[in-house]
Amino acid sequence: MGFSDQIERYRKRWDIVRAGRRLRGRSPEPPPAPFVCGVTRSGTTLLRLMLDSHPDVAIPGETHWVPKLIKAFERSPQSGEDAANLAIDHKRWGDFHLDAEELRERIKGLDPVTAADSIRAFYMLYAEREGKSRYGDKTPGYVKEMRRIQRVLPEARFVHIIRDGRDVSLSHLRMNWGPETYAQSARLWRNRIRKARKMAPSVKHYTEIHFEDLVADTEGSLRRVCEFIDLDYDPVMLDYHERAEGRLAEKARELPRKNRPNQPAEARLESHRLAKEPPRSDRIGMWRERMTDEEVAEYEAIAGDMLVELGYELASEAGEARAAEKGARAPAAATT
Repeated sequence: MGFSDQIERYRKRWDIVRAGRRLRGRSPEPPPAPFVCGVTRSGTTLLRLMLDSHPDVAIPGETHWVPKLIKAFERSPQSGEDAANLAIDHKRWGDFHLDAEELRERIKGLDPVTAADSIRAFYMLYAEREGKSRYGDKTPGYVKEMRRIQRVLPEARFVHIIRDGRDVSLSHLRMNWGPETYAQSARLWRNRIRKARKMAPSVKHYTEIHFEDLVADTEGSLRRVCEFIDLDYDPVMLDYHERAEGRLAEKARELPRKNRPNQPAEARLESHRLAKEPPRSDRIGMWRERMTDEEVAEYEAIAGDMLVELGYELASEAGEARAAEKGARAPAAATT
Protein backbone atom coordinates (compact mmCIF):
# COMPACT_ATOMS: atom_id res chain seq x y z
CA MET A 1 0.00 0.00 0.00
CA GLY A 2 1.40 3.42 -0.99
CA PHE A 3 1.71 6.27 1.47
CA SER A 4 -1.08 8.26 -0.18
CA ASP A 5 -3.33 5.20 0.16
CA GLN A 6 -2.53 5.03 3.88
CA ILE A 7 -3.49 8.69 4.32
CA GLU A 8 -6.73 8.16 2.39
CA ARG A 9 -7.55 5.15 4.55
CA TYR A 10 -6.94 7.25 7.66
CA ARG A 11 -9.23 9.99 6.35
CA LYS A 12 -12.03 7.50 5.64
CA ARG A 13 -11.61 5.95 9.09
CA TRP A 14 -11.77 9.45 10.62
CA ASP A 15 -14.99 10.20 8.72
CA ILE A 16 -16.56 6.96 9.95
CA VAL A 17 -15.58 7.69 13.55
CA ARG A 18 -16.87 11.25 13.29
CA ALA A 19 -20.19 10.13 11.82
CA GLY A 20 -20.66 7.43 14.46
CA ARG A 21 -19.94 9.75 17.34
CA ARG A 22 -22.21 12.41 15.89
CA LEU A 23 -25.07 9.94 15.82
CA ARG A 24 -24.41 9.24 19.51
CA GLY A 25 -24.23 12.95 20.27
CA ARG A 26 -20.50 12.84 20.97
CA SER A 27 -17.56 14.66 19.41
CA PRO A 28 -14.75 12.65 17.80
CA GLU A 29 -11.69 12.10 19.94
CA PRO A 30 -8.52 12.51 17.88
CA PRO A 31 -5.16 11.21 19.12
CA PRO A 32 -3.22 13.39 21.57
CA ALA A 33 -1.92 16.57 19.97
CA PRO A 34 1.21 18.31 21.31
CA PHE A 35 0.79 22.03 21.92
CA VAL A 36 4.30 23.46 22.33
CA CYS A 37 4.22 26.69 24.29
CA GLY A 38 6.28 28.89 26.60
CA VAL A 39 8.03 32.24 26.76
CA THR A 40 9.24 33.33 23.34
CA ARG A 41 12.90 32.51 22.58
CA SER A 42 12.84 29.50 24.93
CA GLY A 43 13.26 26.78 22.30
CA THR A 44 9.68 26.33 21.10
CA THR A 45 10.78 26.32 17.45
CA LEU A 46 13.49 23.77 18.16
CA LEU A 47 11.03 21.38 19.81
CA ARG A 48 8.45 21.99 17.08
CA LEU A 49 10.94 21.00 14.36
CA MET A 50 11.92 17.86 16.26
CA LEU A 51 8.34 16.70 16.71
CA ASP A 52 7.39 17.73 13.19
CA SER A 53 10.16 15.44 11.87
CA HIS A 54 8.25 12.43 13.18
CA PRO A 55 6.62 10.48 10.32
CA ASP A 56 3.18 10.81 11.90
CA VAL A 57 3.09 14.40 13.19
CA ALA A 58 2.73 17.75 11.41
CA ILE A 59 3.07 20.97 13.38
CA PRO A 60 2.49 24.27 11.56
CA GLY A 61 4.13 27.55 12.43
CA GLU A 62 2.47 29.80 14.99
CA THR A 63 -1.29 30.03 14.55
CA HIS A 64 -2.38 32.70 17.10
CA TRP A 65 -6.02 32.65 15.92
CA VAL A 66 -7.24 29.55 17.81
CA PRO A 67 -8.29 31.37 21.04
CA LYS A 68 -10.04 34.04 18.95
CA LEU A 69 -12.10 31.40 17.18
CA ILE A 70 -12.99 29.75 20.49
CA LYS A 71 -14.05 33.09 21.97
CA ALA A 72 -16.24 33.78 18.95
CA PHE A 73 -18.14 30.53 19.53
CA GLU A 74 -18.38 31.32 23.24
CA ARG A 75 -20.17 34.55 22.38
CA SER A 76 -22.59 33.09 19.84
CA PRO A 77 -22.99 30.32 17.23
CA GLN A 78 -20.84 30.82 14.14
CA SER A 79 -21.55 29.85 10.56
CA GLY A 80 -19.05 27.73 8.69
CA GLU A 81 -18.10 30.76 6.61
CA ASP A 82 -17.50 32.90 9.69
CA ALA A 83 -15.46 30.20 11.42
CA ALA A 84 -13.28 29.64 8.37
CA ASN A 85 -12.68 33.36 7.92
CA LEU A 86 -11.36 33.69 11.46
CA ALA A 87 -8.42 31.58 10.35
CA ILE A 88 -8.14 32.68 6.72
CA ASP A 89 -8.30 36.41 7.47
CA HIS A 90 -5.60 36.21 10.16
CA LYS A 91 -2.25 37.74 9.26
CA ARG A 92 -0.53 34.36 9.82
CA TRP A 93 -2.66 32.53 7.26
CA GLY A 94 -0.08 33.01 4.51
CA ASP A 95 2.45 31.03 6.56
CA PHE A 96 0.50 27.80 6.14
CA HIS A 97 0.30 27.69 2.31
CA LEU A 98 -3.10 26.03 2.37
CA ASP A 99 -6.05 26.32 -0.01
CA ALA A 100 -8.49 28.75 1.61
CA GLU A 101 -11.45 27.40 -0.35
CA GLU A 102 -10.67 23.85 0.72
CA LEU A 103 -10.74 24.88 4.37
CA ARG A 104 -13.97 26.81 3.86
CA GLU A 105 -15.66 23.82 2.28
CA ARG A 106 -14.52 21.47 5.04
CA ILE A 107 -15.78 23.74 7.82
CA LYS A 108 -19.04 24.59 6.03
CA GLY A 109 -19.62 20.86 5.62
CA LEU A 110 -19.55 20.24 9.36
CA ASP A 111 -22.84 19.37 11.02
CA PRO A 112 -22.98 21.02 13.43
CA VAL A 113 -20.31 23.69 12.99
CA THR A 114 -18.38 23.74 16.27
CA ALA A 115 -15.22 25.46 17.45
CA ALA A 116 -13.52 22.11 18.02
CA ASP A 117 -14.18 20.63 14.60
CA SER A 118 -13.46 23.92 12.83
CA ILE A 119 -10.03 24.04 14.43
CA ARG A 120 -9.44 20.34 13.73
CA ALA A 121 -10.38 20.87 10.08
CA PHE A 122 -7.49 23.32 9.78
CA TYR A 123 -4.98 21.06 11.53
CA MET A 124 -6.02 18.00 9.52
CA LEU A 125 -5.79 19.90 6.22
CA TYR A 126 -2.28 20.94 7.16
CA ALA A 127 -1.32 17.42 8.29
CA GLU A 128 -2.66 15.88 5.09
CA ARG A 129 -0.61 18.28 3.00
CA GLU A 130 2.48 17.04 4.85
CA GLY A 131 1.46 13.41 4.43
CA LYS A 132 0.93 12.99 8.19
CA SER A 133 -1.91 11.51 10.21
CA ARG A 134 -1.55 13.54 13.44
CA TYR A 135 -1.28 17.24 14.19
CA GLY A 136 0.01 19.59 16.84
CA ASP A 137 0.63 23.28 17.40
CA LYS A 138 3.49 25.55 18.34
CA THR A 139 2.40 28.97 19.51
CA PRO A 140 4.34 30.24 22.56
CA GLY A 141 1.53 32.48 23.78
CA TYR A 142 -0.91 29.58 24.16
CA VAL A 143 0.76 28.98 27.52
CA LYS A 144 -1.71 31.66 28.69
CA GLU A 145 -4.69 30.00 26.97
CA MET A 146 -4.33 26.38 28.10
CA ARG A 147 -7.62 26.14 29.96
CA ARG A 148 -9.63 27.68 27.12
CA ILE A 149 -8.03 25.44 24.50
CA GLN A 150 -8.41 22.35 26.70
CA ARG A 151 -12.16 22.93 27.08
CA VAL A 152 -12.58 22.76 23.31
CA LEU A 153 -9.75 20.40 22.32
CA PRO A 154 -9.43 17.67 24.97
CA GLU A 155 -6.76 16.04 22.82
CA ALA A 156 -4.39 18.96 23.49
CA ARG A 157 -1.24 18.02 25.44
CA PHE A 158 0.57 21.14 26.59
CA VAL A 159 4.37 20.91 26.50
CA HIS A 160 5.72 23.98 28.28
CA ILE A 161 9.38 24.45 27.35
CA ILE A 162 11.37 26.50 29.86
CA ARG A 163 14.79 28.07 29.42
CA ASP A 164 17.05 29.97 31.82
CA GLY A 165 15.53 33.44 31.73
CA ARG A 166 18.89 35.16 31.57
CA ASP A 167 19.65 33.41 28.27
CA VAL A 168 16.13 34.21 27.09
CA SER A 169 16.77 37.90 27.80
CA LEU A 170 19.87 37.91 25.60
CA SER A 171 17.74 36.63 22.75
CA HIS A 172 14.91 39.06 23.51
CA LEU A 173 17.20 42.05 23.28
CA ARG A 174 18.43 40.95 19.83
CA MET A 175 14.93 41.02 18.38
CA ASN A 176 13.18 44.01 16.85
CA TRP A 177 10.09 43.22 18.93
CA GLY A 178 9.32 42.40 22.54
CA PRO A 179 11.25 43.43 25.67
CA GLU A 180 13.86 46.11 25.21
CA THR A 181 15.57 45.90 28.61
CA TYR A 182 16.69 43.14 30.96
CA ALA A 183 14.12 44.32 33.50
CA GLN A 184 11.28 44.06 30.97
CA SER A 185 12.46 40.62 29.88
CA ALA A 186 12.73 39.43 33.48
CA ARG A 187 9.16 40.51 34.27
CA LEU A 188 7.76 38.89 31.15
CA TRP A 189 9.63 35.61 31.77
CA ARG A 190 8.77 35.43 35.47
CA ASN A 191 5.13 36.41 35.11
CA ARG A 192 4.38 34.13 32.18
CA ILE A 193 5.94 31.07 33.82
CA ARG A 194 4.26 31.90 37.13
CA LYS A 195 0.88 32.13 35.42
CA ALA A 196 1.41 28.84 33.58
CA ARG A 197 2.44 26.97 36.73
CA LYS A 198 -0.49 28.40 38.65
CA MET A 199 -2.81 27.24 35.86
CA ALA A 200 -1.19 23.80 35.52
CA PRO A 201 -3.18 21.96 38.24
CA SER A 202 -6.39 22.74 36.38
CA VAL A 203 -4.99 21.59 33.02
CA LYS A 204 -5.53 17.88 32.53
CA HIS A 205 -2.49 17.28 30.33
CA TYR A 206 0.49 19.52 31.09
CA THR A 207 4.19 18.88 31.32
CA GLU A 208 7.39 20.91 31.45
CA ILE A 209 10.64 20.36 29.64
CA HIS A 210 13.81 22.41 30.07
CA PHE A 211 15.64 23.71 27.02
CA GLU A 212 18.91 22.78 28.68
CA ASP A 213 17.79 19.13 29.00
CA LEU A 214 16.57 19.07 25.40
CA VAL A 215 20.03 20.16 24.24
CA ALA A 216 22.09 18.01 26.63
CA ASP A 217 19.99 14.83 26.34
CA THR A 218 17.96 15.25 23.18
CA GLU A 219 16.90 11.64 22.80
CA GLY A 220 15.94 11.23 26.45
CA SER A 221 13.93 14.43 26.39
CA LEU A 222 12.13 13.50 23.19
CA ARG A 223 11.31 10.06 24.52
CA ARG A 224 9.64 11.68 27.54
CA VAL A 225 7.64 14.02 25.31
CA CYS A 226 6.63 11.13 23.03
CA GLU A 227 5.42 9.14 26.02
CA PHE A 228 3.42 12.16 27.18
CA ILE A 229 1.62 12.43 23.83
CA ASP A 230 1.23 8.65 23.25
CA LEU A 231 3.58 8.66 20.26
CA ASP A 232 6.13 6.00 19.40
CA TYR A 233 9.60 7.51 19.55
CA ASP A 234 11.38 7.63 16.19
CA PRO A 235 15.12 8.43 15.95
CA VAL A 236 14.49 10.41 12.78
CA MET A 237 13.52 13.27 15.11
CA LEU A 238 17.20 13.64 15.99
CA ASP A 239 17.86 14.59 12.36
CA TYR A 240 15.33 17.44 12.38
CA HIS A 241 17.99 19.90 11.19
CA GLU A 242 18.27 18.12 7.84
CA ARG A 243 14.80 19.30 6.85
CA ALA A 244 14.52 22.40 9.05
CA GLU A 245 15.37 24.87 6.30
CA GLY A 246 12.54 23.62 4.13
CA ARG A 247 10.06 23.66 6.99
CA LEU A 248 11.04 27.16 8.09
CA ALA A 249 10.80 28.41 4.51
CA GLU A 250 7.04 28.62 5.08
CA LYS A 251 7.80 31.86 6.94
CA ALA A 252 9.66 33.44 4.01
CA ARG A 253 7.09 36.20 3.65
CA GLU A 254 6.63 39.67 5.07
CA LEU A 255 4.47 39.62 8.21
CA PRO A 256 2.00 42.49 8.70
CA ARG A 257 2.18 44.14 12.13
CA LYS A 258 -0.29 46.57 13.67
CA ASN A 259 1.06 50.07 14.34
CA ARG A 260 4.57 48.97 13.41
CA PRO A 261 6.51 48.37 10.20
CA ASN A 262 5.93 44.96 8.70
CA GLN A 263 8.47 42.32 9.68
CA PRO A 264 10.61 41.44 6.64
CA ALA A 265 10.87 37.82 5.53
CA GLU A 266 14.63 37.92 6.06
CA ALA A 267 14.25 38.97 9.69
CA ARG A 268 11.71 36.22 10.35
CA LEU A 269 14.03 33.56 8.95
CA GLU A 270 17.10 34.95 10.70
CA SER A 271 15.39 34.72 14.08
CA HIS A 272 15.32 30.92 13.67
CA ARG A 273 18.70 30.47 12.01
CA LEU A 274 20.14 28.32 14.80
CA ALA A 275 17.19 25.91 14.63
CA LYS A 276 18.65 24.66 11.34
CA GLU A 277 21.64 23.21 13.20
CA PRO A 278 22.03 20.25 15.57
CA PRO A 279 21.59 21.16 19.27
CA ARG A 280 24.46 23.35 20.49
CA SER A 281 25.65 23.22 24.07
CA ASP A 282 27.18 26.70 23.73
CA ARG A 283 23.62 28.07 23.77
CA ILE A 284 23.39 27.16 27.45
CA GLY A 285 24.61 29.65 30.06
CA MET A 286 25.54 32.35 27.56
CA TRP A 287 24.58 34.98 30.10
CA ARG A 288 27.69 34.20 32.14
CA GLU A 289 29.87 35.71 29.44
CA ARG A 290 27.57 38.21 27.78
CA MET A 291 25.88 39.94 30.72
CA THR A 292 27.71 42.26 33.08
CA ASP A 293 27.49 41.76 36.84
CA GLU A 294 25.17 44.75 36.98
CA GLU A 295 22.87 43.34 34.30
CA VAL A 296 22.74 39.96 36.04
CA ALA A 297 21.87 41.68 39.32
CA GLU A 298 19.15 43.72 37.60
CA TYR A 299 17.62 40.60 36.13
CA GLU A 300 17.85 38.46 39.26
CA ALA A 301 16.43 41.20 41.47
CA ILE A 302 13.18 40.73 39.54
CA ALA A 303 13.19 37.02 38.63
CA GLY A 304 15.58 35.45 41.14
CA ASP A 305 12.79 33.63 42.93
CA MET A 306 11.58 31.97 39.74
CA LEU A 307 15.11 31.02 38.75
CA VAL A 308 15.50 29.22 42.08
CA GLU A 309 12.07 27.58 41.80
CA LEU A 310 13.08 26.15 38.43
CA GLY A 311 16.44 24.89 39.65
CA TYR A 312 18.74 27.53 38.15
CA GLU A 313 21.67 28.89 40.18
CA LEU A 314 21.84 32.55 41.11
CA ALA A 315 24.90 34.72 40.64
CA SER A 316 24.10 37.91 42.57
CA GLU A 317 23.19 39.04 46.04
CA ALA A 318 20.19 40.81 44.56
CA GLY A 319 18.90 37.50 43.24
CA GLU A 320 19.41 35.75 46.55
CA ALA A 321 17.59 38.55 48.33
CA ARG A 322 14.66 38.26 45.94
CA ALA A 323 14.51 34.49 46.39
CA ALA A 324 14.64 34.81 50.17
CA GLU A 325 11.95 37.50 50.16
CA LYS A 326 9.60 35.28 48.14
CA GLY A 327 10.51 32.08 49.96
CA ALA A 328 11.44 30.45 46.67
CA ARG A 329 11.81 26.67 46.60
CA ALA A 330 12.09 24.11 43.83
CA PRO A 331 8.87 22.04 43.99
CA ALA A 332 8.18 19.23 41.56
CA ALA A 333 6.34 20.47 38.48
CA ALA A 334 2.77 19.30 37.94
CA THR A 335 2.74 16.83 35.06
CA THR A 336 0.35 14.26 33.66
